[in-house]
Amino acid sequence: MTHNGPLVQRLEKELCDYLGVKNLVCVASGTSALQLSIRALNLTGEIITTPFTFIATANIISWERCRPVFVDIDPDTWNIDSSLIEEKITEATSAILPVHVFSAPCKVEQIKTIAHRHGLKVIYDAAHAMATQVKGESLLSKGDVSAVSFHATKLFNTIEGGACVTEDDSLAERLRQMRFFGFDTRKNIVDEGMNAKMTEVSAGLGLANLKWLDLIRSNRRAKYRLYIDLLSSCPFLSFQKIDPNEYNYSYLPVLFENENTLLRIVKRLNADHIFPQRYFYPSLNTVSIFKPQTALPVSERIAQLILCLPLYDSLVSDEIRRICDH
Repeated sequence: MTHNGPLVQRLEKELCDYLGVKNLVCVASGTSALQLSIRALNLTGEIITTPFTFIATANIISWERCRPVFVDIDPDTWNIDSSLIEEKITEATSAILPVHVFSAPCKVEQIKTIAHRHGLKVIYDAAHAMATQVKGESLLSKGDVSAVSFHATKLFNTIEGGACVTEDDSLAERLRQMRFFGFDTRKNIVDEGMNAKMTEVSAGLGLANLKWLDLIRSNRRAKYRLYIDLLSSCPFLSFQKIDPNEYNYSYLPVLFENENTLLRIVKRLNADHIFPQRYFYPSLNTVSIFKPQTALPVSERIAQLILCLPLYDSLVSDEIRRICDH
């Protein structure tokens, strides 16, 4: 029930087939996927990342005794601004850890070129990016490894869980060993490790949910489009720049012109028992545990002004119109 059972193995195979990736290693959470990726790649020193992300991205870098070095974000896509990465690279830099924010792909080819030029590893925090493609290929196949979340809030979920996705067979094997205390398949201790196994219960839920994923994505895309149609004329809102064919419609983020307007709208929605969420506030370069860091004005501004509106499978058109009426 708790280690590499038949349902876990089946889920790994079915996800590989569905996504078109070579290796997928199921683990206990998206955070443990990041942790195992950092450890399996033997990273030390500084890791370049984005400040516009959930706290787990930077926290796990520090937890693994590396230092997160933040790079400002693109004002349109809200992903790490790849044109600014090289100026933050030092002799201590070992990797780049970008985030595909709300599933919008980072500039993966540019980041690959930078990493190759400087001999760096690339880990993608792909927590949001399940089933996203870029130029016909799974976005999860990019970088040395991608860490994906299967948390209950995600497009595809196992209630709690995650996975490491890699095209490198030897890295995949090490990740499998490290998720199970460093044991190999014969129970020989061959590496360091931890308890990051996915349970059979979680895998079973994942197999059940996978059957519905295409329908869920299609329905969410339609709900997303309705929101945009209703809100596009709103003078104080703007939206993330996306390629509609390279996005999974997990979230509906809107950008306000100022924080006062955002807070006023939140108050009105809450009064009607509607509860949008602020993502990702505050910008992590301003959080005390990561100081000293430089000012990153784009991320700091975007983090203050982002609100994610309700977007879920059972949400109906009339409810979307009611939300937009506020």
